[in-house]
Amino acid sequence: MYVDKIEDLLSPQTVLSMSGLEFMQGILRGEIPAAPIARTLGYDLHDVSEGWVVFRGTPEFKAMNPIGSVHGGWYGTLLDSAMACSIQTTLARGQAYTTLEYKVNLVRGIPIGTEIECVGETVHSGRSTAVATGEIRGVEDGKLYASGSTTCLVMTPQG
Repeated sequence: MYVDKIEDLLSPQTVLSMSGLEFMQGILRGEIPAAPIARTLGYDLHDVSEGWVVFRGTPEFKAMNPIGSVHGGWYGTLLDSAMACSIQTTLARGQAYTTLEYKVNLVRGIPIGTEIECVGETVHSGRSTAVATGEIRGVEDGKLYASGSTTCLVMTPQG
Protein backbone atom coordinates (compact mmCIF):
# COMPACT_ATOMS: atom_id res chain seq x y z
CA MET A 1 0.00 0.00 0.00
CA TYR A 2 1.29 3.45 -0.92
CA VAL A 3 0.08 6.95 -0.18
CA ASP A 4 -0.61 9.45 -2.92
CA LYS A 5 -0.59 12.68 -0.92
CA ILE A 6 1.20 14.00 2.15
CA GLU A 7 -2.02 14.16 4.16
CA ASP A 8 -2.22 10.35 4.05
CA LEU A 9 1.14 9.83 5.79
CA LEU A 10 1.02 8.74 9.41
CA SER A 11 1.52 11.47 11.98
CA PRO A 12 4.78 11.48 13.94
CA GLN A 13 2.77 10.78 17.11
CA THR A 14 1.29 7.63 15.55
CA VAL A 15 4.69 6.40 14.37
CA LEU A 16 6.26 7.06 17.79
CA SER A 17 3.46 5.11 19.52
CA MET A 18 4.86 1.88 18.02
CA SER A 19 8.19 0.17 18.33
CA GLY A 20 10.27 0.34 15.17
CA LEU A 21 9.75 -3.37 14.60
CA GLU A 22 5.96 -3.02 14.95
CA PHE A 23 6.03 -0.16 12.44
CA MET A 24 8.06 -2.10 9.86
CA GLN A 25 5.94 -5.24 10.34
CA GLY A 26 2.85 -3.08 9.71
CA ILE A 27 4.32 -1.98 6.37
CA LEU A 28 5.12 -5.60 5.46
CA ARG A 29 1.52 -6.65 6.23
CA GLY A 30 0.12 -3.72 4.23
CA GLU A 31 -1.49 -2.08 7.27
CA ILE A 32 0.85 0.92 7.15
CA PRO A 33 1.70 2.68 3.90
CA ALA A 34 5.14 2.14 2.41
CA ALA A 35 7.44 5.07 1.71
CA PRO A 36 6.46 6.86 -1.52
CA ILE A 37 10.10 6.65 -2.71
CA ALA A 38 9.77 2.85 -2.86
CA ARG A 39 7.07 3.08 -5.52
CA THR A 40 9.01 5.76 -7.41
CA LEU A 41 12.16 3.65 -7.57
CA GLY A 42 10.48 0.23 -7.93
CA TYR A 43 11.27 -1.65 -4.73
CA ASP A 44 9.18 -3.14 -1.92
CA LEU A 45 9.68 -4.47 1.58
CA HIS A 46 10.06 -8.23 1.34
CA ASP A 47 11.07 -9.40 4.85
CA VAL A 48 11.64 -7.87 8.28
CA SER A 49 12.80 -9.01 11.70
CA GLU A 50 14.69 -7.32 14.53
CA GLY A 51 17.86 -5.81 13.09
CA TRP A 52 17.16 -7.20 9.61
CA VAL A 53 15.30 -5.83 6.58
CA VAL A 54 15.04 -7.10 3.01
CA PHE A 55 13.79 -5.08 0.06
CA ARG A 56 13.32 -6.47 -3.45
CA GLY A 57 13.18 -4.48 -6.63
CA THR A 58 13.94 -4.32 -10.32
CA PRO A 59 15.57 -1.25 -11.84
CA GLU A 60 13.70 0.01 -14.90
CA PHE A 61 14.64 2.34 -17.74
CA LYS A 62 13.61 5.38 -15.67
CA ALA A 63 16.45 4.56 -13.19
CA MET A 64 19.15 4.92 -15.85
CA ASN A 65 21.68 7.72 -16.12
CA PRO A 66 22.60 9.41 -19.44
CA ILE A 67 25.37 6.88 -20.18
CA GLY A 68 22.96 3.95 -20.15
CA SER A 69 23.54 2.31 -16.78
CA VAL A 70 21.54 2.24 -13.55
CA HIS A 71 22.15 5.55 -11.75
CA GLY A 72 24.25 5.34 -8.58
CA GLY A 73 21.47 7.14 -6.73
CA TRP A 74 19.24 4.10 -7.24
CA TYR A 75 21.77 1.89 -5.46
CA GLY A 76 22.30 4.52 -2.76
CA THR A 77 18.62 5.09 -2.04
CA LEU A 78 17.90 1.38 -1.85
CA LEU A 79 20.84 0.74 0.47
CA ASP A 80 19.96 3.76 2.63
CA SER A 81 16.40 2.46 2.94
CA ALA A 82 17.40 -1.09 3.89
CA MET A 83 20.18 -0.15 6.29
CA ALA A 84 18.21 2.59 8.06
CA CYS A 85 15.05 0.48 8.26
CA SER A 86 17.06 -2.35 9.84
CA ILE A 87 18.06 0.16 12.52
CA GLN A 88 14.43 1.25 12.88
CA THR A 89 13.49 -2.33 13.80
CA THR A 90 15.72 -2.03 16.89
CA LEU A 91 14.10 1.15 18.23
CA ALA A 92 11.73 1.25 21.19
CA ARG A 93 8.43 3.11 21.27
CA GLY A 94 9.07 6.84 21.34
CA GLN A 95 12.42 6.62 19.53
CA ALA A 96 13.25 7.90 16.06
CA TYR A 97 16.34 7.97 13.86
CA THR A 98 17.88 9.93 11.04
CA THR A 99 20.75 9.02 8.77
CA LEU A 100 23.97 10.81 9.72
CA GLU A 101 26.06 9.38 6.88
CA TYR A 102 26.17 6.44 4.53
CA LYS A 103 28.70 4.95 2.16
CA VAL A 104 28.00 2.97 -0.98
CA ASN A 105 30.42 0.78 -2.92
CA LEU A 106 29.22 -0.12 -6.43
CA VAL A 107 30.73 -3.45 -7.44
CA ARG A 108 29.15 -3.94 -10.88
CA GLY A 109 26.33 -2.60 -12.97
CA ILE A 110 22.86 -4.05 -12.54
CA PRO A 111 21.36 -4.92 -15.92
CA ILE A 112 17.94 -3.29 -16.40
CA GLY A 113 15.21 -5.76 -15.56
CA THR A 114 17.33 -7.76 -13.07
CA GLU A 115 15.48 -8.52 -9.84
CA ILE A 116 17.65 -7.70 -6.86
CA GLU A 117 17.48 -8.18 -3.13
CA CYS A 118 18.82 -5.53 -0.78
CA VAL A 119 19.54 -6.66 2.77
CA GLY A 120 20.14 -4.26 5.64
CA GLU A 121 21.56 -5.60 8.90
CA THR A 122 22.08 -3.70 12.13
CA VAL A 123 25.56 -4.08 13.59
CA HIS A 124 25.07 -1.81 16.63
CA SER A 125 22.08 0.01 18.08
CA GLY A 126 22.89 2.17 21.06
CA ARG A 127 21.40 5.02 23.04
CA SER A 128 22.48 7.76 20.62
CA THR A 129 23.86 6.11 17.47
CA ALA A 130 23.32 2.98 15.43
CA VAL A 131 25.35 1.33 12.66
CA ALA A 132 24.21 -0.99 9.87
CA THR A 133 25.57 -2.63 6.73
CA GLY A 134 23.86 -3.59 3.50
CA GLU A 135 24.25 -5.52 0.27
CA ILE A 136 22.48 -5.58 -3.06
CA ARG A 137 22.55 -9.00 -4.75
CA GLY A 138 20.81 -10.53 -7.73
CA VAL A 139 17.89 -12.74 -6.72
CA GLU A 140 18.60 -15.36 -9.40
CA ASP A 141 22.38 -15.16 -9.79
CA GLY A 142 23.39 -14.18 -6.22
CA LYS A 143 25.95 -11.71 -7.63
CA LEU A 144 27.01 -8.84 -5.41
CA TYR A 145 26.17 -5.53 -7.10
CA ALA A 146 26.81 -3.10 -4.23
CA SER A 147 27.51 -2.89 -0.52
CA GLY A 148 27.21 -0.11 2.00
CA SER A 149 27.33 1.04 5.59
CA THR A 150 25.50 3.70 7.56
CA THR A 151 25.55 5.52 10.87
CA CYS A 152 22.27 6.87 12.17
CA LEU A 153 21.45 9.23 15.01
CA VAL A 154 18.98 7.73 17.51
CA MET A 155 16.67 10.31 19.09
CA THR A 156 13.85 10.49 21.61
CA PRO A 157 11.71 13.40 20.42
CA GLN A 158 10.07 15.46 23.14
CA GLY A 159 6.67 16.97 22.75
